[in-house]
Amino acid sequence: MPIELTKEEVADIIPSIKKFVLEEWDEEIGTLKAKLLLDYFIKEIGPYAYNKGVSDAESFFRSKLEDLQGSCHEYELTYWDERKKS
Repeated sequence: MPIELTKEEVADIIPSIKKFVLEEWDEEIGTLKAKLLLDYFIKEIGPYAYNKGVSDAESFFRSKLEDLQGSCHEYELTYWDERKKS
């Protein structure tokens, strides 16, 4: 499943890439180069972050499902329970 960004997201990210390159590498780049860098990172490195997020979410939900009874169960008749009178 390829990672796709909206035009608005790309427009928000491009200035950040340009600023990073200027501050870290002391090089000014244009919008086209910043877009090419973004495309590269989204295509090549983005899947690592995506897969890690999916794995973390799966682990989280599995741990919740393992204790579903304990985390979601509500006891009935806690005030008046005839079974406790015996």
